[in-house]
Amino acid sequence: MKWDVSFETKCQGMDLGIQDQYHAISFPIYQTATFSRSRLGEVSGFDYSRQTNPTRSQLESVLANLENANDAVAFSSGMAAISAVMRLFAPGDHVIVDMDLYGGSVRLFDQVCRKYGIEFSTADFSSEDISAYIRENTKAVYLETPTNPMMHVTDIRKLAGLTKSRGLLLIVDNTFLSPYFQNPLDLGADIVLHSGTKYIAGHHDTIGGFAMTNHKDVAEKLRLDVTTIGACLSPFDSWLTLRGVRTLAVRMDRAESNAMKIAEHLKTSPHVSKVIYPGLKEHPGYEIMKKQSRGFGSMITFEVESKECAEKILNNVELFYFAESLGGTETLITYPITQTHAAVPEELLEKNGINERLLRLSVGIEGADDLIGELDRVLKI
Repeated sequence: MKWDVSFETKCQGMDLGIQDQYHAISFPIYQTATFSRSRLGEVSGFDYSRQTNPTRSQLESVLANLENANDAVAFSSGMAAISAVMRLFAPGDHVIVDMDLYGGSVRLFDQVCRKYGIEFSTADFSSEDISAYIRENTKAVYLETPTNPMMHVTDIRKLAGLTKSRGLLLIVDNTFLSPYFQNPLDLGADIVLHSGTKYIAGHHDTIGGFAMTNHKDVAEKLRLDVTTIGACLSPFDSWLTLRGVRTLAVRMDRAESNAMKIAEHLKTSPHVSKVIYPGLKEHPGYEIMKKQSRGFGSMITFEVESKECAEKILNNVELFYFAESLGGTETLITYPITQTHAAVPEELLEKNGINERLLRLSVGIEGADDLIGELDRVLKI
């Protein structure tokens, strides 16, 4: 059942058709590999946890409801979800991808998918005419918006008009904004991907991924894939994510508020040469974000005056963490060129502007003044 209530209320995981026999407020962890049958021909609805599990099914129902999808499939990681979507295609198929993507996605496309005969073209979706890249064998268009780490913004509705007219799948990785700030399916996308490790789970304590769609045939193929390949989310990780998603709305609001204050403050630092945050009015994608999203998120990319300055910051932070990943309650600072984008070819790094002076900040829910004070301290060392 899809309730006609606010997003915040949906996050609490009301009755979505899966009932625990004891009516537990915290949905139980069905930590079992298999399920017994009372007699031949009778089933409980669950057979084997690689295929379906009540805890995972509850999570899938909650997330489908949040993303306005007919179905959501939970995978063991965000990369497992992307890999499953790529297995929708056959050797000889062509996919157009944004030039600025998470490095793990680039590695998957270049080092795995190409090996199995899928062809790729790369374009700047925020500024180029994608129709120029469409071939006879083109099957899909794949993007992030905002992108990782350069925060480029693509008009999803406009791009969906093109892909629908040409019979192509539009695949959007919505990790940076979460379903709270953006719903690509409502804007015309066909498949939405999430690294559930990030904002959805929200506590840096579990790994998961999700693929969501309103196309029944696509959902059936993804469910066949997760059953066959076995890259399903475990019951315990499903429960951790269910627990995390309850606070998604309040976490996103607080983190975005902090990010806006930090982005404005970084602009005043003499040691910072560039601040990239789509919530700043001067950002090229600001107006598009206002039109297609309900917020700007809490990811900030900024460039400092030198490589030495970047290293000094990374080696001296104390109040937040020098670590990969994003989207948790704690603020993380990341060095894309050696961490998240180490697998990206050097020429593409240079083209995207990812250099040794660039830092990425995943803003958490700490006190904004504390975070600003920490940045001031390390920038002045």
